[in-house]
Amino acid sequence: MKFNNRDDIIQLTPLWQGERFDDGRPRVPDDILRRMERITNEEAWAVLERHGYRYQFEGNLRMVHPNKVLVGRAVTAVMVPKRPDLHDYLLEYGQKEEGRKGFFNVWVIDTLVEDDVIVVDMFDKVVEGTFSGGNLSTTIATRTKRGQVIYGGIRDLQQILEIENLQTYYRGIDPTPIRDVTLIGMNVPCRIGGAICMPGDVVLGTPAGVTFIPPHLAEEICISAEKTRLRDMFGFVRIREGKYSSSDIDVAKWAPEIEEDFRRWRENNTPDDLKHLVWDEQPSV
Repeated sequence: MKFNNRDDIIQLTPLWQGERFDDGRPRVPDDILRRMERITNEEAWAVLERHGYRYQFEGNLRMVHPNKVLVGRAVTAVMVPKRPDLHDYLLEYGQKEEGRKGFFNVWVIDTLVEDDVIVVDMFDKVVEGTFSGGNLSTTIATRTKRGQVIYGGIRDLQQILEIENLQTYYRGIDPTPIRDVTLIGMNVPCRIGGAICMPGDVVLGTPAGVTFIPPHLAEEICISAEKTRLRDMFGFVRIREGKYSSSDIDVAKWAPEIEEDFRRWRENNTPDDLKHLVWDEQPSV
């Protein structure tokens, strides 16, 4: 086996037809990441559900900075409880055959680049399952300027709180160091609670929780959410004006005369950051 195997990553993400990193991960464009920062988990869920991706959200997590949105490209890692024969072989293999340094968690952190989010399945281990503390979190922040999603523990919370350019989602806190865990995969499918994350997924973290967005659906989610946002703006204006009632607006499909009113309204009222949207005659859902 190999850790962070380019061929495996490409094979596991066949629906992505765009640019890739050297390690094979899909590289969703920077513009999509920027647009994703204004999207809610619910807006993302609507598109994911429509495509059959039902297990992409996990809300049972703590977060360090409650008002900070996290968006970035996933780098995944999967840990399991220590079994000595497997542990010793993989540790030696990574260090001797692949030239990796330190313990397993450092291997993953050493691969990070700007706009990455490290996503780690620590099998919900908190005591001696502290993937990162003050030092490693500082390294993650320096490399990515984004954050980490740890389905397990962290330590040094008081130090992590002071890292302003890092968002952290985690399950629990403990003062113990990481111990008795083994890395069995890097940039492989990764389970975070009830959700699955793939390498290169767009990670969307809000106060509600974390959504893992397949790269090939990221732009569609942005467009759908942006159209919904503009329709909401129009609806709020017309309700305040008394032209329509909430029962006229809060429906799955607007009446033809409301759609026509919306078409005329958006010609002169679309904000600059939404003028790229292309509309057909069918309302967005």
